[in-house]
Amino acid sequence: MKKTLLLLLIVPFLCVTLKADAQSNNNTGDNFSSLIISGPADATKLINAYAEPLFKGFGVGMNSGWNNTAKTKKTLHVDLRISATAAIPPSSEKSFDVTKLGLTNVRPADPNQTITPTIVGEKTQGPQLNVYDNNGNQVQQFNMPKGVFPAVPSPQIQLTVGLPRNTDVTIRGVPNISFGNSGSISMIGFGVKHDIIQDFATTTRPIPFDLAIALGYTSLKTNIGLTVNPDDGAQPKDNQQATDFSNQHVQAKFNSFVVQAIISKKILFFTPFLSVGYNTASINFATIGNYPVTTGATALGTPTYTTFTNPVSIQSTPLSAMRADLGFQLNLAFFRVYASYGLTSGYQAGNFGIGFGF
Repeated sequence: MKKTLLLLLIVPFLCVTLKADAQSNNNTGDNFSSLIISGPADATKLINAYAEPLFKGFGVGMNSGWNNTAKTKKTLHVDLRISATAAIPPSSEKSFDVTKLGLTNVRPADPNQTITPTIVGEKTQGPQLNVYDNNGNQVQQFNMPKGVFPAVPSPQIQLTVGLPRNTDVTIRGVPNISFGNSGSISMIGFGVKHDIIQDFATTTRPIPFDLAIALGYTSLKTNIGLTVNPDDGAQPKDNQQATDFSNQHVQAKFNSFVVQAIISKKILFFTPFLSVGYNTASINFATIGNYPVTTGATALGTPTYTTFTNPVSIQSTPLSAMRADLGFQLNLAFFRVYASYGLTSGYQAGNFGIGFGF
């Protein structure tokens, strides 16, 4: 059961990081460590460019699935739902040019091979990059990673409770779950929806549709273990270099927020809806621990490494845009089926879920 939850909740991170359980001299481009060996400044730029569609797509997904109708629940009625979103990026975000990143010590081995896949790009190995020291001597080389998946998945697990005055409150949450050496995951989110049009309805003047304003906030935290060791035969640059690499892990936190206006009309057991709004997502991503990076060689040609502590830190707001969603809800007694299609910042979001209402 825990393994299933792990795959559902942090599969985007796993695809990037669990392949890093290898030595840093593996330059095939199949793991996360191949980017860390380029050094802190260049690694941060490369990882951010490679993983930005993941960051943005996950934000799109976290802002999906909050509501499939403008109609609110009766007081103390509840709805439990589980759904999942696939965020499909535009073609413009499936690759990037490494020469446009302002890299300092990294250059393409072939000046004509500079375009590489992002994490949502083609599953073909990226170009070979050479790493140079401050004196212009080549000390390493690696290939950029392949694309991993065409769409970014994210889950939604939530409970909604009806309150008086045409208002719903929703909570999303996963308690902190540890997966041993693989890492841990936790999530919390809060939402509120108010059916403003029904404030004006009366028994003598009913209004035949619902119009609501809804807000949603989600925060997800995860830690994932890494193993990046020195290159074979490499020695510390000097006795000031740390040699304990047991504390390596990725630490990431996502925050997302969405505000929407929703209109819907119930037709028997079928309720179509349309919503427009604004959504944002921010990411704080860091590699924590000591990481050995080959930065030179002895007079006899033995490679030497420098140990960098917490070498990669990315803080950004990859998503801040209008969004629109179109979908429906099916009410089959106490059983619910939800589906919607959304569009924001060029990303398409398909959401599907099931639930139970009482």
